[in-house]
Amino acid sequence: MSEGHSLRARAERLVREVAKFGAVGAVGFLVNVAIYNLCTLSFGLAPVRSGVISQTVAIATNYLGNRYWTYRHIDKSRIQRETTLFFLFSGIALVLENGILALSHYGFGFESHLADNIAKNVVGLGIGTVFRFWSYRTWVFKVAAHEEHEEEQDSSGSGGLDVGGLAAEEQREDRRQLLK
Repeated sequence: MSEGHSLRARAERLVREVAKFGAVGAVGFLVNVAIYNLCTLSFGLAPVRSGVISQTVAIATNYLGNRYWTYRHIDKSRIQRETTLFFLFSGIALVLENGILALSHYGFGFESHLADNIAKNVVGLGIGTVFRFWSYRTWVFKVAAHEEHEEEQDSSGSGGLDVGGLAAEEQREDRRQLLK
């Protein structure tokens, strides 16, 4: 397999991964914004408290989406480690995002509802999203080296539609089931 083809296959996988991560994130964003605004407007809770509540629910939503869709192909035998790391890194992102909200609201005095939403849901979420994507793919849903090599071999064929490719995929799935 040529290096150019291998690079192309990895780039294609990264684009698919980013798209799925983005779709899960979009759902999490809607959950986050809806609950945040419900807490602040309907229940009159403080901005940072509302942010923590809304992000906690969004984190749970995102875990389910990422575990069972974006990274469903990752070995599930390390699920306890994966879950611990997911919530650890999500907690760090929660502190980053709500720290920006607290700095804007209490530090700079931007106390309007619009300013709070911009600080939390645009600036904070943007920084948190980059951090989460990096940490999830680097530490949480890390692909084992042998799995990545197998995926590269699959993508070098005819798109995995040939009988040999299907048999290879079935063999990998059988190995994964045996490891469980």
